[in-house]
Amino acid sequence: MLQKIIECVPNFSEGNDENIIKQITDAIESVDGVMLLHVDMGKATNRTVVTFAGEPSRVVEAAFLGIQKAAELIDMRTHKGEHPRMGATDVCPLVPVSGITMEECAKWSIVLAENVGESLGIPVYLYEEAQINKQRSNLSVIRGGEYEGFSEKIKLPEWKPDFGPLELPLKHGATVIGARDFLIAYNINLNTKSTRLANRIAFDVREAGRVKREGNPISGKTVLDSNGEPVRIPGTLKSVKAIGWYIEEYGMAQISMNLTNYKITSVHKAFDEVCSKANDRGIRVTGSELVGLVPLQPLLDAGKHYLSKQGRSIGVSENELIEIAVQSLGLNQLGEFKPNERIIEYVLLDRTKKLLVDYKVHDFVNETASESPAPGGGSVSALSAALGVALGSMVANLSADKRGWEDKLSVFSEWAEKAQNIKKELMFLVDEDTNAFNKIMDAFQLPKNTDEEKSIRSAAIESASVYATEIPLKTMKVAYSSVDILKYMVENGNPNSITDAGVGLLCIKTAVRGAYFNVMVNAKGLKDKDAARKYATEAKSILENNHRQIDEILLKVEEAINF
Repeated sequence: MLQKIIECVPNFSEGNDENIIKQITDAIESVDGVMLLHVDMGKATNRTVVTFAGEPSRVVEAAFLGIQKAAELIDMRTHKGEHPRMGATDVCPLVPVSGITMEECAKWSIVLAENVGESLGIPVYLYEEAQINKQRSNLSVIRGGEYEGFSEKIKLPEWKPDFGPLELPLKHGATVIGARDFLIAYNINLNTKSTRLANRIAFDVREAGRVKREGNPISGKTVLDSNGEPVRIPGTLKSVKAIGWYIEEYGMAQISMNLTNYKITSVHKAFDEVCSKANDRGIRVTGSELVGLVPLQPLLDAGKHYLSKQGRSIGVSENELIEIAVQSLGLNQLGEFKPNERIIEYVLLDRTKKLLVDYKVHDFVNETASESPAPGGGSVSALSAALGVALGSMVANLSADKRGWEDKLSVFSEWAEKAQNIKKELMFLVDEDTNAFNKIMDAFQLPKNTDEEKSIRSAAIESASVYATEIPLKTMKVAYSSVDILKYMVENGNPNSITDAGVGLLCIKTAVRGAYFNVMVNAKGLKDKDAARKYATEAKSILENNHRQIDEILLKVEEAINF
């Protein structure tokens, strides 16, 4: 089962005093098992976005301590900033990352909200998935009137807090706590200093759009519906909130956006639409910035989008997709965008552990040649398969880029993308095969002084041996799945690269047989002989099918190069 991990992204109303923010983040980091992922201080907005993650109960504890420290140190009576806000901790969302549902995340946010309201005396409003009353689940609606207007708003029956006191504590204000999907805070830079023009573009694109007016769209009389409510002209982008502002630090106006569901409106769709609307108003987009951390997927999607617009294959490496996205979106304009520090999946990686796939080729070969038993044949087999399918991807990309083959671009691009996905699985198996071997070694080193210890040790050895059998079997399956790709490249790909596809097939043939050896030797040692025979039967079937198909395809390679 996946470990339950949630992310917490509190926004604190302080962006200039590093000492205050350091005290808040120190309080958060005092909880064992919580990882501080990112701290983004904004001077003009006078606001800091902090991101941390961990097991739910620990994250909730850390969030409470952060909110407590912010209430102690931040005085809202003197706070000034560009961003809307209503308290020292303005908003504190919990976001499901892995192994946990949104419903569970919402329950944890209610636990946090109740504790903050009752223990710290802070009025708390639930929002998004934690709020049952959908009339007050939207953050901008809750925050309407901001800190300056909340002393009166809180007294209204419909704005009674969900937890905490019924009056606004003037020093630290109120806060909003809830659960939501990833919200991407995204600012798009303009070649103007005009907040007015930036707001017009923001109104063009945001889902809420703008109020409809009679005659002059700016100064005309507001059009009301039958209920006396203003009629709105919706913007072009769903699940997008946006305003325009001027950032003195940068000397430019920005469109400040919240993408509340990037699966509905992606980063690249938002960027392209703002570019279009800005151009209509004689303004040029010069770049953009992501605030805080961002999931990997929207950047991969952006990379594929811009490669497709360029008429290129999307079947390239993850690193290249990210690079294309960063360059196309202008994410380096205001400061270097560092993927290892800004993409949440990368930040959460355990970088204290050296992965085999991170070695340079020279070092990997030397490590394999050393007296250490790992990496061994299983890891080398997985690496051989990864190289084989990488050659298939290379031929697909070369074919997609071949002059005169433009009508075949989408077909070869799909094959290249499939190859990249298989390659990624195999790269994981390079290290996982060594991990499986190490599990067996660890099991053999368990104590065996008593009958109970012997029983525990025996069960651990059997369990580790099963895993060490299943991993190379997985390598066989994944490697075998690449044969269709290489077959297509031999038969239909760029003829100048047919031998590259042939070498890829030889790599796969070696990989499958090498992984087969590991399946058999580990299955042979299992106490469960029925399971052992099942593993062996499946491995033999894959081996035979793989070799037969590859040998048939290699004959075509031989025919093509003979003279």
